[in-house]
Amino acid sequence: MMVAVATDSSTPSNDKPRRARRTRMTGAERRQQLLEIGRTLFAAKGFEGTSVEEIAAKAGVSKPVVYEHFGGKEGLYAVVVDREMRRLLDMVTGSLTAGHPRELCEQAAFALLDYIEEYTDGFRILVRDSPIPQSTGTFASLISDIATQVEDILGREFKSRGFDPKLAPLYAQALVGMVALTGQWWLDVRKPKKAEVAAHLVNLAWHGLDGLEPKPRLIGHRKA
Repeated sequence: MMVAVATDSSTPSNDKPRRARRTRMTGAERRQQLLEIGRTLFAAKGFEGTSVEEIAAKAGVSKPVVYEHFGGKEGLYAVVVDREMRRLLDMVTGSLTAGHPRELCEQAAFALLDYIEEYTDGFRILVRDSPIPQSTGTFASLISDIATQVEDILGREFKSRGFDPKLAPLYAQALVGMVALTGQWWLDVRKPKKAEVAAHLVNLAWHGLDGLEPKPRLIGHRKA
């Protein structure tokens, strides 16, 4: 004779998987998460190629959450760019601590290459033409800000060597521009190693400055 065994349907089965509790982020944590996700996507796809839907999906939230924190894709992009520009400017200006001008050139070159190495996504975003106005300007204006720091150093050196210190801004732009463009090239090739790139940059800059003519002349036919 078979005996039916009654089961209590109110008792939960041990075989059912328990639903994991999701930790709720604070507003500051959520904002930081969206910034990091946006930074990664903007670096990989650019502004136009990135959508609010994708940002929200990566963060595991709905679109309104992105709008709540940044007002939309444009607002998120602006914050990402402003933060990266300040970071790069702080790294370069903060590196200029040595007394000897050649070592200052080395420090500036290393600072830019360090930024490219440590914050690759940020640099990829900065060197793209921004589709929206930025409170801190463009990459070109950032380079100009860095050149202003170098300008003071060159001005003192020019004056001590009998050169016209009024030309220091021109040379500062040329030197910083050279390093920035080389950095854009090194961003993808990553060869030679960072220290070697810095050494060659300073070699060209320093020996070019060391051999400056007080009043350089053009040797071609064109004079104006």
